[in-house]
Amino acid sequence: MPCAPPRLLLTLLLPVLLGPSSLGTREPPDVPTESPSPRLNLKFDPRAMRLSWNCLENSTSSRCFLIHKENGKIEHRPRPGDCQCTFRRLSLHGGVTLRVSVAVGQRTLREELLYANPGAEGTAARGFSCVIYRADFMNCSWTQGPAAPSDVQYFLYIGDTERKNETECPHYMQDSGTHRGCHLQDLSALPFNAFFLVNGTSRQAEIQFLDSILSTKEIEQISPPDNVSVACNASHCLVQWDQPRTRAGLSDGDFQYQLGIWRQNAEALSEDPVVVAGDVQNRYLVPSPGPGARHTLRIRAADARGGAWGAWGPPVDFGSQGPEASLLHVYLLVVLGTLVCALVLGCLFNRFHGLRGLFPPIPQIKDKVNQNHQMNWEDLATGVGKEDHEEVLVVEEVS
Repeated sequence: MPCAPPRLLLTLLLPVLLGPSSLGTREPPDVPTESPSPRLNLKFDPRAMRLSWNCLENSTSSRCFLIHKENGKIEHRPRPGDCQCTFRRLSLHGGVTLRVSVAVGQRTLREELLYANPGAEGTAARGFSCVIYRADFMNCSWTQGPAAPSDVQYFLYIGDTERKNETECPHYMQDSGTHRGCHLQDLSALPFNAFFLVNGTSRQAEIQFLDSILSTKEIEQISPPDNVSVACNASHCLVQWDQPRTRAGLSDGDFQYQLGIWRQNAEALSEDPVVVAGDVQNRYLVPSPGPGARHTLRIRAADARGGAWGAWGPPVDFGSQGPEASLLHVYLLVVLGTLVCALVLGCLFNRFHGLRGLFPPIPQIKDKVNQNHQMNWEDLATGVGKEDHEEVLVVEEVS
């Protein structure tokens, strides 16, 4: 049998002599690996505005954040050992981002939760607003969402910011069967900061909600002043009024008033409105209009600490009438007085003659002796003046 070449024998024996380590097949050494980070599992309760997470052992501190589109970032630092934080009431219809940071030993765990308004985009009510007027009434209104289906129906709930005492609107205002507003006649239970929630229902799609927090002080429209009066003399006119009644307790100094004067039958103001600060008397002097100038006064009120002007009050006319109109009034009064006097005299005349017809005069008994004491004996002899014919016997004495 021929011998194998030396190079071939070396190739076959070399792996056996060197072993696996010499060929680079050494197994890697054991390297310590980190255990997977525990999850916080964030949960958010929108009704209670509470964010919670899983409590971890050996946690030293934690921080939670709420990022709002209008109010920015809001941070809370819970007490050690607490695994939740509660935020103040905010509107949530635009969605919020929630974050939690927890320190555990040398590590910091962070998680984020996005809370979105459930429902189809564009289905929520829009343009929500409320106004309080005449101190005891409130109207709220909204419009239908642009993407809301035709069978959408909205409902309004009102309560405090804790959402513990919510009530549904008692009187809806409708447009083609869809609720577009709410009217309230009893505001006794309405808190200073009120929470409003408008949600909707539909068979075709899920409707997003609309929420809002409004201050009753900011949405109250102050009514016009009461009992406005104007008294004028030759030089000035004194304007007086009473403080309007409001839901919020305001003192005299909390009001401000605006006086507008219009020339009669004119649409524009005769001069810029005058702003008057409120006080106990609530009075103001304006120059008296000239002869023949008739003007109209209107007053509106507002909160001096901030707020929009209320509605203008009813018009109050003041000033003298024109000279021609005054003379015409005098002529009319004279003619009217003459007619009244003529009627009165005619009535009295007719009444007097009517009494004469009903009660004629009673005839009197004549006293011929006294009335005719100078009687003419010749007439008596001839019978003149006698009512009865009597025969006169003449007696002659015969000697």
